[in-house]
Amino acid sequence: MSQQLATFAGGCFWCMVKPFDEQPGIHQVLSGYTGGRTENPTYEEVTTGETGHVEAVQITFDPNIFPYTKLLDIYWTQIDPTDEGGQFHDRGSSYKTAIFYHNEEQKQAAEASKQALEASGRFNKPIVVPILPAQTFYPAEDYHQDYYKKNPMHYERYHEGSGRRAFIDEHWSVKKDKKALREQLTEIQYEVTQNNGTERPFQNEFYDNDKAGIYVDIVSGEPLFSTTDQYDAGCGWPSFTKPLQKYHVKDNLDLSHGMIRTEVRSRYGDSHLGHVFDDGPGPSGLRYCINSAALRFIPKEDLEKEGYGEYSFLFK
Repeated sequence: MSQQLATFAGGCFWCMVKPFDEQPGIHQVLSGYTGGRTENPTYEEVTTGETGHVEAVQITFDPNIFPYTKLLDIYWTQIDPTDEGGQFHDRGSSYKTAIFYHNEEQKQAAEASKQALEASGRFNKPIVVPILPAQTFYPAEDYHQDYYKKNPMHYERYHEGSGRRAFIDEHWSVKKDKKALREQLTEIQYEVTQNNGTERPFQNEFYDNDKAGIYVDIVSGEPLFSTTDQYDAGCGWPSFTKPLQKYHVKDNLDLSHGMIRTEVRSRYGDSHLGHVFDDGPGPSGLRYCINSAALRFIPKEDLEKEGYGEYSFLFK
């Protein structure tokens, strides 16, 4: 009974699923078509622009866990809200943006978030995303669903080749003021996050943490890991079987020190976190070996007051 629908158009729907998919309280993210004139349109028909549909995602979520306002926050950070003709390299009416509200509360929240973005001065052009009443949503063909999981390599190439990734990095990542960061961070926090440093094993804050809670990026505050996935790998650094959401961490090839490794960085803070290895336990076999200095720990009892209440369910 607590489930609601949210519908967003943000250009190619392949790229709009992953950012929402692993959030707490999200039950389903469907790719599909909405806002058009014909029934049960096909992908080929929609891409002609003649049906009036846009590619969109429809999210089934529990607002008691993950409120609609946080869905809106994610939505804005995936798009160019100033583009009326499509998104990035995808041009045409089927790639236009829109927020489709399902009730008056969603409408008011969407309008308020749009006004806040306009007032922020982040963009020097008008915010042109329309806020419209929800219309019939037609799920896309099966091969479009969860495309980032079914075709991860092609998805990553497309996400980058379309220009979306570069735009997000430029406009939505945390703007780093090195001087301010030097004042904000300790010496080791700065060295690790900004200079790809590594702290000493067994001489860092969280390698043997036995309290329950989550870890967020020390720079940006984006949620990264949970103690529910932390284990003692015997290496002297905090180790995790997986991140809270894969979207919040990004992998880079690291050839430093004469080794071939996979570096882990936060998506919006672009902080160096550590490395991921394939010698971990569990189904994935991964071990995220992370520097304590890149993390801020939030105990489970403080999640609500710190603004991360949606993760409280992990500890019930």
